[in-house]
Amino acid sequence: MKSPKNDPIWKMMGLLFKPHPWHGISIGDKAPEQLTAYIEIVPTDSMKYEIDKQSGYLKVDRPQRYSNFCPTLYGLIPQTYCAENVAALCKEKTGKKEIVGDGDPLDICVLTEKTITQGGILLEVIPIGGLRMLDGNEADDKIIAVMKGDAVYGNMKSVNDVPGNVIDRLRHYFLTYKDVPGDEHHKHCEIHEVYDFQTAHEVIKRSQEDYQLRFGDIEEMLTSALRG
Repeated sequence: MKSPKNDPIWKMMGLLFKPHPWHGISIGDKAPEQLTAYIEIVPTDSMKYEIDKQSGYLKVDRPQRYSNFCPTLYGLIPQTYCAENVAALCKEKTGKKEIVGDGDPLDICVLTEKTITQGGILLEVIPIGGLRMLDGNEADDKIIAVMKGDAVYGNMKSVNDVPGNVIDRLRHYFLTYKDVPGDEHHKHCEIHEVYDFQTAHEVIKRSQEDYQLRFGDIEEMLTSALRG
């Protein structure tokens, strides 16, 4: 069967319309070992941006609440979704039975020595690990990756290759980025563990399975609809 991406209708639509960063961009044929990431936030951003799920455009989520900024490029992995399969792995690893998926695309942090000054871009990245984060009772994994070909980080294959203070900065950011100044009684997030690339690959695969269960093959459905 001919792939929808090679269908003339999709080639024409690619010229006329901007693909949705979550649904319209491919994760890549080499996933989970190598994949495409969509970057929403860069380390100089004083605002937290995220995609609007309906339009695909970047929107302001909220100002960064403290003086610490996100220490890496931060965004999402296209055509992923955190639901039952991702939650099941989190339950297994944490022993907490009430966990659910957060209903969002899988988040990703990308290490690079290059200064990238704006979000809304695509990068080819190599996942090397991740943070098993819980936001309340929701699984909210953060995949850690390196930019492909990066002069400093590009050859790193494992999260254990990354300097410890870099991982500590990531942990601190995510443990505090939702806290309300002055409110010490409502801590939102906890990080259960830092895991290596093998587990990161498993989380990515499960998020792809969750995406297929939730959204199916959107390209084939749209192709059928366009053909009437």
